[in-house]
Amino acid sequence: MAVKSSATAAATQQLQLTGMSCAACAGAVEKSLQAVAGVEVAKVNFAAEQATVHYDPGQTDVAALQQAVIAAGYGATPLDDDVAMDDQVDAEVHQRQRHQRQLTYRVALGMVCSTLLVIGHTPMMLGRDIAAIPHILHNPWLQLVLTVPVMVWCGQSFFVGAWQGLRHRRADMNTLVAMGTGAAFLYSLVVTIWPGLLTAQGLEPDVYYEVAAVVITLVMLGRLLESRARGQTSEAIRKLIGLQVKTARVVRDGTTQDIPLEQVLVGDTVVVRPGEKIPVDGQVLTGESAVDESMITGEPLPVTKRPGDEVVGATLNKTGQFTFRADRVGRDTVLAQIVQLVRQAQGSKAPIQKLADQVTGWFVPVVMAVALLTFVLWFAITGNLVLAMFTTISVLIIACPCALGLATPTSIMVGTGKGAEHGILIKDAESLELAHKIQTLVLDKTGTLTEGKPMVIDYRTVHGTATELDWLRLAAALEQYSEHPLAESVVAYAQAQGIAAKEIDATTVDKFQAVVGAGVEGRVAGRQVQVGTGQWLGEQGIDLSPLAATAQAWEQAAKTTAWMAADGEVVAIFGIADALKPASAAAVQRLQRMGLEVIMLTGDNPQTGRAIADQVGIEKVIAGVRPDRKAEEISALQRQGQFVAMVGDGINDAPALAQADVGIAIGTGTDIAMAASDITLVSGDLNGIVAAIQLSRATMANIRQNLFFAFIYNTIGIPVAAGVLYPTFGLLLNPIVAGAAMAFSSVSVVTNALRLKRFKLRGG
Repeated sequence: MAVKSSATAAATQQLQLTGMSCAACAGAVEKSLQAVAGVEVAKVNFAAEQATVHYDPGQTDVAALQQAVIAAGYGATPLDDDVAMDDQVDAEVHQRQRHQRQLTYRVALGMVCSTLLVIGHTPMMLGRDIAAIPHILHNPWLQLVLTVPVMVWCGQSFFVGAWQGLRHRRADMNTLVAMGTGAAFLYSLVVTIWPGLLTAQGLEPDVYYEVAAVVITLVMLGRLLESRARGQTSEAIRKLIGLQVKTARVVRDGTTQDIPLEQVLVGDTVVVRPGEKIPVDGQVLTGESAVDESMITGEPLPVTKRPGDEVVGATLNKTGQFTFRADRVGRDTVLAQIVQLVRQAQGSKAPIQKLADQVTGWFVPVVMAVALLTFVLWFAITGNLVLAMFTTISVLIIACPCALGLATPTSIMVGTGKGAEHGILIKDAESLELAHKIQTLVLDKTGTLTEGKPMVIDYRTVHGTATELDWLRLAAALEQYSEHPLAESVVAYAQAQGIAAKEIDATTVDKFQAVVGAGVEGRVAGRQVQVGTGQWLGEQGIDLSPLAATAQAWEQAAKTTAWMAADGEVVAIFGIADALKPASAAAVQRLQRMGLEVIMLTGDNPQTGRAIADQVGIEKVIAGVRPDRKAEEISALQRQGQFVAMVGDGINDAPALAQADVGIAIGTGTDIAMAASDITLVSGDLNGIVAAIQLSRATMANIRQNLFFAFIYNTIGIPVAAGVLYPTFGLLLNPIVAGAAMAFSSVSVVTNALRLKRFKLRGG
């Protein structure tokens, strides 16, 4: 999917790769792409079988990138933006299923032939005849006939891959398997045709066809199991794309009609009935309903949508019918952007993967040198050709670095996919890795800890009650004519207390007047009503003493007070503030229990900042910070040796998000803030920060486990295969056992990575 940036004149292209069998193959593809003129960065993900290439379109194009991959001996297909996401995923799934069917057929044939060969070889291993085994199975010519289909058809990919590697002067997993099984087969073939060569030297003319056949079958079985397991790593993307509906109900030319989703245009009026999914993103025009947005945000409770509210495609309409204007369609929808972000994250590389890549780069050549040395030493010491051949084949087979190549990318794919399910969008693998290192978490106040808009959080009348709705109805009727944010908060509070919008509208208001910087006044239901500042009402000669103590207490708690007077007497007071988000206090406590220092960074005055900080349990507050100085405050913390994460939602937070080691944007904020961040919380719930850090820690632990398994497997396996235990204990590693161990090591690494799918947010 080519994405062009006008700012840098650079383009990004993702390629679906075929023909890779191990991490060394991925390294070869990466080098081939990097060698193309105009390519800035090329990253190949072995687990995802995809390449992400950043290049200068003025110097090269997609066709040249494909040709570079083909020239290296592999296949490449561009992931095209013009192809619908579900069609693209269907094609990938179809291709994987076809590949798995081919592997299944080859494994089945290999198992049948290998079983007969092992049965026929059993008397030789035991040194005596077994009556239950037909003598014909001992015949080397029959064993040759059984082995040839396994070598030619089942093992075709190994020998073709090894030949391609030889042509391009590289060695990979195919080289090791082809050399090992090829040596066993050729040795057995020579013995079958010219048994006298061995008998003349006093050696038994034994054949080892079963070694070649069984090793190929086991490696193919490992690939089949690995392919099935790796298919589950991209399940998150398939689930996301599966949320899309196929059709939309739109109003055109006065008639309502169902059309395919891809035909919906920006500006269309879309009708959504109860129980239906919303097809695209837009703004509600008419109607009211509760919408379940958990599929996108992870929030379990439905959200009420009214005219003017935004709706997101793929979310579920629960109760009422409404119409909305389509604002974003196709690749511009929130769901499409989430899918694209998850794809990019799954295809990226974590810094920890560099170690595995470096090891893989020299691993195969070293193994081949070890195998050659093993053969020379054993043959020189013992003169036993069979012993030298067996140990050499075992080294070649057991040393395949597949597990090492899968250790990191499989965990990253599952981890980023799991993050998307929790409403946590992770830009790339590096961001996921870095999150577990966070020591200091800096939280913006407005829109992050708080809702980001003024809300009435206290209401009192002169009688000391907050349930007297008559005055509240009059205040809302007057304030509905004002455009001031504080006025909107009064109207919203009245509606929240059960006063219907129709009732507010029905209340007569005459002679409305807005007094700049003071408040509003007018005749409401026959009464002269004023709502505004205490100073303004005091200047009108109105006695404020009945509610003065209440006002003083609220103002000390950093609340803005709005007074209400009727017919020259104070009757009520409103306490207005930027209310805390419901989850803020609990999330801060969880973060602190995780060992993080939590700091509030705000442009508000110290008194207001301190009041909010006390409510959520934050000790350190950096207040009065201008927007252009927020990044400097982050830098100051970094100079103290802290690994800092910044959480914000506004345009003024973007520089600080970019400066921080990890930038976390609240998804309900601005696009600029999200673009500057490493992690985006779609729902805006701060518990997402807790989940993101826990997910990062779980993913890194999983990667370390995988790398340990891969390294320890090769560290122990290669010396044992080389025969270090033979002189002392008489133990040799049979090439068949080596093949089984190599095959299932890759499966174990992928299976361990899939455990991340069971990740759940802990209470902290």
